[in-house]
This record gives sequence, structure tokens and C-alpha cells, in this order.
Amino acid sequence: MKGIQIERNFTQFVVFAEDSILSALSKITANQSRLIFVVSEGGILQGVLTDGDFRRWIADCGDIDLNKPVTAAMNPECRSALEGTPAADLAASLTSRIIALPLLDSHGRIVAVALPATDGLQLGNRRIGDGEPSFVIAEIGNNHNGDIDIALKLIDAAHAAGADCAKFQMRDMSKLYSNAGDSNDMASDLGTQYTLDLLERFQLTDDELFRCFDYSAEKGLVPLCTPWDEASLEKLNRWGMEGFKVASADFTNHALISQLAATGKPLICSTGMASEMEIKAGIRHLQREGATYVLLHCNSTYPTPFKDVNLRYLERLRELAESPVGYSGHERGIEVPIAAAALGASVIEKHITLDKGMEGNDHKVSLLPDEFAQMMQGIRRVEESMGQGGERSISQGEMMNREVLAKSLVAACDIPVGTEISEAMIRIQSPGQGLQPNRLPELIGRRLPIAKLQGDVFFPSDLQTEAAKPRHYEFKQPFGLPVRYHDIKVFSEVSNLDLVEIHLSYKDLEVNLDDVLQKHQEIGLVIHAPELFAGDHTLDLCTEDRTYREHSINELQRVIDISKDLRGRFNCQEPVLLVTNVGGFSEHRHLDRKERTPLKERLIESLAKLNNSGEVEIIPQTMPPFPWHFGGQRFHNLFVDSEFISDFCREQNMRVCLDVSHSKLACNHQHYAFREFLNQILPYTAHLHLADAKDVDGEGLQINEGDIDWVQLFELINIHCTKASFIPEIWQGHKNGGEGAWLALERLEASAKPSQSKPTITSQRQAA
Repeated sequence: MKGIQIERNFTQFVVFAEDSILSALSKITANQSRLIFVVSEGGILQGVLTDGDFRRWIADCGDIDLNKPVTAAMNPECRSALEGTPAADLAASLTSRIIALPLLDSHGRIVAVALPATDGLQLGNRRIGDGEPSFVIAEIGNNHNGDIDIALKLIDAAHAAGADCAKFQMRDMSKLYSNAGDSNDMASDLGTQYTLDLLERFQLTDDELFRCFDYSAEKGLVPLCTPWDEASLEKLNRWGMEGFKVASADFTNHALISQLAATGKPLICSTGMASEMEIKAGIRHLQREGATYVLLHCNSTYPTPFKDVNLRYLERLRELAESPVGYSGHERGIEVPIAAAALGASVIEKHITLDKGMEGNDHKVSLLPDEFAQMMQGIRRVEESMGQGGERSISQGEMMNREVLAKSLVAACDIPVGTEISEAMIRIQSPGQGLQPNRLPELIGRRLPIAKLQGDVFFPSDLQTEAAKPRHYEFKQPFGLPVRYHDIKVFSEVSNLDLVEIHLSYKDLEVNLDDVLQKHQEIGLVIHAPELFAGDHTLDLCTEDRTYREHSINELQRVIDISKDLRGRFNCQEPVLLVTNVGGFSEHRHLDRKERTPLKERLIESLAKLNNSGEVEIIPQTMPPFPWHFGGQRFHNLFVDSEFISDFCREQNMRVCLDVSHSKLACNHQHYAFREFLNQILPYTAHLHLADAKDVDGEGLQINEGDIDWVQLFELINIHCTKASFIPEIWQGHKNGGEGAWLALERLEASAKPSQSKPTITSQRQAA
């Protein structure tokens, strides 16, 4: 039997009798349940409007007026149930025809709606089930040893470690034990007497437990508790507990499970100490009672020997349970819960303590706060590394390494356009910028759409349609292309570019500019500072290492000095824009707000030491959450979120280079609306890098091959920063004559829908 879920936040399922039919239809669309309940102003159920009711009303109605009250179309004969009806009875009442059941109080008012349980379950604000992150329970239990202050510290530790839930236990000793919990009962055996003594001394009062639940909720943790008896269940239910934990010792206690299931709230059930026959019987009972549940594989020995853990049973338990499964661990260390996450555990429970030497068995198998934090980090890393399966794709980091380390198909001689390619015309050489060697058979026998010089790389466009060609483009904003010195003449002569953005390497800092720029360039200029400098030095103006930071400042000053010289060689009347990645990355995790403050302060100090003579405007680039540096992926902390960027620009009177690909990835990672980000940051934007983006680290994609709404972007640019310049910054867009860049400009032009007026590059500066 499928379980049910009780929805107590039911506003999406009701309309008032005075509301219009059109309003009711809008709510039906929004709740996706094909019905809406109609109530009086006092909340008393009046009827129901379903898709079928609406169709019947239209068929019988001569004058279709959707502004009529919903009572005109509703069905007053509405099935309902009383609040407190057993979950099993509610589940039996829900059919393919009756898909939701209003629950009424004694006055006929709706107090909740019963719905069929979906796959997985909802506990607090967390969804639990396949495809969701593991719901990690910090089992505090009785590790507070009866001290409320210790209990609150354990909640703090669970929150700091990254747990999702803080769990306690509640017992009514007078009703739970046959001897009323008297540890002095000489008739008790030694084990029972020892346990009773601990429980008798280490209980929190009901009010103290309720205070712990409130405090857990305030910290953003889901409070959870194990009721060991009916009296405790009643207290917890009155408090408003959103679900219940069933102890291993009670999995065979079907009477208590029936009482728990009757609440209609989700259950997390440990199966330690139960045989498979007892587990099967427990599952049948849960299903008969209409419960929504998770079963936790568990071995109830303290500590559990590793040989007895048997993690592979998770797969068997999932088959039996027909529900999500998880793991409750009593072994030492953090490795087993991490492995359970890799095996798909939807819930993981592990004890936490402040001191393993405290009195009581649970402390010995508990994790200290820093150990719990390490376990959480391991679980989340494993979840991230599991991926989605399916077809393998090449990551951005692999693409970067492939270009450097792999090989390409290269022209072994000059090849005129239209020539049929033979194997003798091709050789295999590094770097891997074009067609991979395995595509040699596809190239042989083709006729080239363009001529190749000896040493030129073959590209995918040589196998397909002709590559995009440069032409005249129309944009409201000044636009250009990213270039190296040798590209400037070629690119500027084949299109109406307003500017070029020179991407400097640290090798370029040694070049004699007179050798590469013999005459004045009649085009605008933006400069992109190197990220990597000689000696494997990644620019970082924020690092705590003073020597490293001073070296970064000195290197950036060299770039500024060269930028001043370059400015005079281009049509650049305003201070030249210098795009800079200012640093602020970390190796192992993102820093929290408090940890980021010193980085910001050091950045401000570093910028103050630079001398730009009013000729260079440094514009920090907005950054992705997981940037690819030479040496691998890191975690970026500055110029990632909109609040930091806007505050920094306002306080320091600075502008930024908005890399929309980077910032879209940041918004995806932070679950933040990209439109809102743009509204906040575009007013501080001097220049933009345009490329598409996907997921949290898929940067530099071709336009229209990711998630960015380009029409929306240009609409907002035209509102907030009409004079800001831009370039397309497509991964490998400059290769093969810039075919990726020209294609990007074509697609951007289609999205921009420009008017005829366009500011010149010399007037682009805008007050921050």
C-alpha cells in the first residue's frame, strides 16, 4: 500500500467562495493537483472544483463568464475526513479518482490535506530520497549527560560541522520500564541496571528538550527525536515534531509504529537487532499503516566491528523496503558513513560528542566535532563525485590539459583550397588544439573549404560546413575580440571592431612593443592582465603570505606600466581598462563571510599600493565559484556573489569586468536568480566578457549552447550600462581564424536587436 503525506501548509489547495472561477483555475494550474477546495471566510469546507467539474460547468453553461464566483462551478459533494483519521484509512480513501482529501476539525474547517506519498519524503524543509543529498543526522541522543548546556553546545557543533539534523531521545521512565525505571531494583540484571542508572541520571526534562528543539530549528537544523513510548510520542506531537525516529529496539514494536504512523508524519526507522524476517514483517506493517518511511541499515553493537557492518546489505534493504534507505553507524571512524553515501544512502546517522571519555557507551562510538565535520566533507565530496552517470563528457579542466598535452592533425605541407586530402598531407603533432588523431580517417578524401599552410591545424569545421566568416556587425555597445599581438592587424581589418582586448601572457611583458606595434592602431583597447607569471606565480593580491602578495603587487605594477605605453599606441582617449583576476581563491573549500573579510581588506591595501597615474582603470573580473587555474580547480571567494561585488564597487568607487559565463556559474552554484545578479552588477560594469555557461563549472561555451538568456542580457545592458564594451570570450574562439569568435558575434547580434545609434569606444567610461 502506498503511503500518504499530510500537507498542513495547504493554502495552495484552497480558494474562498467569493473568488472567481478564473482565480480558482489559476490555483489549480499552480498546485498541479487538478483540483481546488472551496472554503468560506471562516475556513469551512464548501465544495471542490476539479478539471471534470469545470468541463461539466462549461457544457451546461450558456454564458461562460470566468469572473463568476467559483461556487457557480464547484461540486458541493466533496469527500473529506476528520482530523486524526488513521493514516491507513486515509490511504485507502485515496484513489485514482480521489487524489486529495481535505481533513476537517469538529467545526468543518480544513486543517490539512492528505495526499498520496510521492517517492521519497519531506522532513522539515529537506527532501529525502534518491537524487537528493544524504540527509545527515547528528545523533546527540543522551550524549548531553543530562546537562542542557552540553546539549546546546552539541547542537552548535552539529551545525558547524554541516549536519542537516540534530536528534534526541525522549523516554517516560515510569511507563517505559516495568519497574518504573528504578536503577536500584536488585531484581534487574547487570546490563539493565547499568543502562537504567545512566538513563535515570542523564535525562533532560521535557522543557529542556523542547528548548533544544527550538534552538536546533533556530540554527537551521531539522529537530528530530526518538519517542520510546506513547506518552513521549504525544508530547513530541504536541510540540510539532515534523517526523519521528524509530529506534532499532522498537522496529518490532508494531503497536508503537501504528501510533507513530497515525500522525501522518514521516518515519525514519533503524533496523539494528532485527532479523530479515522481522524486517520484512515491519515493512508490511508500515505499508498497511500507510506510513511514509526510510529504513536505516544498522548494527546495534557499540562499537560495531568493521567485519559486521555489511554495507552491501543496503542494496538488499532497498529491494525489500520499496522506499529510500540509509545507514545508522556505531562503528569507529568516519570511513563507513562516507562509503554508505557512495552506495546511495539517503539518510546517514552518526553520534556526536564533545568528549569521548565522558560516562556512557555512546560517547565511545561518537565523533568529535572536527571528526564529524571531516565526515560531512567526505560525504559531500563523494556525492559530488558520483555525478549523473550516462554518457561521459570532457570537463573544462580536461579540455585545458588536452590542448597542452594531446596531439592534433596538422598540415604537413601547404594545401590549396579545394584540394582532396591524402594521408601524406597530414602529420600528428602537439599541441591538441584541433582534430584529435583518431579522426584521421574522416579527414582523408575531404576537399578543404579553406587553404592550409604547412603547420596549420585541422579543425572540426574542416569536416563540416564552412566556418563562420567575419563581416560587419551592428551593436549598440562598443564591441571587439580577444587578441594576442599577432592577431590585431588581421582581425581589425576584416570587421568593424571598435576595440581589441589584448590578453597578455607573462612572456609578453618582456616584448619590445616597437617590434610588435610599428604604427598607431586606429582602434580602441582593453587589456587583460596575466593570471600566471614567471616562476609559476598565480597573481593574488589577497593572500595572507606577505612576500607572495608583494610579489603579486610588483608584477601587476609591471602590467600597469606596459598598459600605459599601450594606451598611447591605440585610439584610447579615456584611461585604458585593465581586466584583472585579483585573487582570493582557496584550495579545499569556499570561505564563509567572516573568513572573507581579511581577504577584502588585504585587497584594498594592495590596490592602494599600485600607481596607475590616472591612465589605467583596474576592473576586477567577476569570478566563477570553481575557477580552473594552472594546476587544477580551486575555490574562489571574492567577486563571486553579487552582494560582495556591489558593496566593493560602491565603497571603493570601482567598476568591474562582468564575465557573464563566470557569474552565471556562480548563480547556479548559489541557487541565485541570474536576472537579479545582473540588475545588481550591471550598473557597476565597465566591460563584459560574453560566453555561455552550464552547471557550476562549464564556462566559456559557445553562445546559445548553455543556459544564458541572451535576449534578456542585452535588454538589461541597455537599461543599466549602455556604454559598456564587450568581447565574446569563447573557449578556443580565436583558433582557425577566429571562427568561434565570429560565430559568437553572429549569435549575439541576433539576440541584441540593436538600434542604429551606438556610442564610440572613446566615450564608454561611466561613473561607478
